[in-house]
Amino acid sequence: MGDIKGFMKYDRQEYKRDEISRRTKNFKEFTHLPPAKELRNQGARCMDCGVPFCQSGCPIGNIIPDWNDLVYRDRWQEAVERLHKTNNFPEFTGRVCPAPCENACVLGINAPPVTIKNIELAIVEHAYEKGWLEPHKPAHRTGMKVAVIGSGPAGLACADELNKKGHKVTVYEKNEVLGGLLTLGIPDFKLEKWVVARRLDIMSAEGVVFKTNAHVGVNVSVAELREKYDAIVLCGGAEAGRELPVPGRELKGVYQAMYYLPQQNLRDNKYATENFKARYAEHILSVKPPSMEDLAAQGKRVIVLGGGDTGSDCVGTAIRQGALSVHQLELLPQPPSKRAPDNPWPNWAFILRTSSSHEEGCVRDYSILTKRLSGENGQLKKLHAVRLNWSRDAVSGQMKMSEIAGSEFEMDCDLLLLALGFTGPVKKGMIEELGVALDSRGNVAADAGKMTSVPGVFTAGDMTRGQSLVVWAIHEGRAAAGSVHRYLASKALQKT
Repeated sequence: MGDIKGFMKYDRQEYKRDEISRRTKNFKEFTHLPPAKELRNQGARCMDCGVPFCQSGCPIGNIIPDWNDLVYRDRWQEAVERLHKTNNFPEFTGRVCPAPCENACVLGINAPPVTIKNIELAIVEHAYEKGWLEPHKPAHRTGMKVAVIGSGPAGLACADELNKKGHKVTVYEKNEVLGGLLTLGIPDFKLEKWVVARRLDIMSAEGVVFKTNAHVGVNVSVAELREKYDAIVLCGGAEAGRELPVPGRELKGVYQAMYYLPQQNLRDNKYATENFKARYAEHILSVKPPSMEDLAAQGKRVIVLGGGDTGSDCVGTAIRQGALSVHQLELLPQPPSKRAPDNPWPNWAFILRTSSSHEEGCVRDYSILTKRLSGENGQLKKLHAVRLNWSRDAVSGQMKMSEIAGSEFEMDCDLLLLALGFTGPVKKGMIEELGVALDSRGNVAADAGKMTSVPGVFTAGDMTRGQSLVVWAIHEGRAAAGSVHRYLASKALQKT
């Protein structure tokens, strides 16, 4: 710890953001890194707390106190080396991670926590600016070949780790663009796609092979992959969106969030949307709308169902597209503003969080159940709902909902976006052909070493964990890579 009184001398300082009126006119990132002196002060706020709970709060176990101290001491090159020991892609997590590490920060018990996420981003961007992050090919190749299916954060982390071990890695991506949810799901105003492309360029130069428009189980044979590769890692994500089983769901104007969000990302980056729409309709949707149209919220009354990150991303996108109004409705009750007694530090705080998108003009409402949808000439016009009362069952302790009599209401709605979470991976195609076992939630089942029920076939990320965070996907990919490496080493010994 460089400054023994740093946490008392310096206040927490967030990154500066563009004014709302300015940033909502485009889809660009709108945060700005502070000068190095201010970052050093923020690093000085890190305490010599004995047990760094921030590390246990971080899914990938970042060695946070070390690089905070290195930033304070102006030793940036050492800081970026320390950062990459546990995190393959700090430029992603530094932008989109909700920072569970900060929830576990000891300083956060009675003061604003250290700006861990901001310092992380500053370190990696400083390294890129200085030219320190250059491609480094493995010193040797093992002769083993691995296919990674899916180029989201889990697949990329797995591929990166296995390539560093000297294995020949090929990543298969069904879409025409790489990055998975990093590219198609997360809006540009949170993560511009040149950031993803920059890291992919490094991985390509290091020897990772990427194949796009390669849909395993559709236009790429599963049997061929089993024959060609020594191991396969499934990192296809949890793409099956949870449905809204109410009358009127079939109306035009009701769409899954992950049909809506990728279209804007594709437009922003000058990619065609037709291939995506066709693929989405054929392989992901369980309920197909009358037409797979280009979606935009301009001039529309938009309602987003679901209060999570995906819903927030829909809000920010709709506002930028010029929506007439944006409402976000949540089934659950409004979270408290402070930790509840049964939600103590250092656990993740289940509190009300306001995203940058919420600040831009969204109306949020809670404890609302959608009963039906109505329209005219096949077009959505209204959402009909009822308010709920939530109470804890005296026997089971579980929260139960009941409709409040007389609380029925309706809202005008031209575009309804379903951000209700995901029910697991798409089963049609690859998973069915491989014959891997599923768990009780419909995810791909795996043992402690991330191997599925099919020998030599591993899995990582949302496909096995369920819908989660980018940082958890990176953790899963790294863990799977370690298991694959041990499996391949054993396989090589058997051949000798």
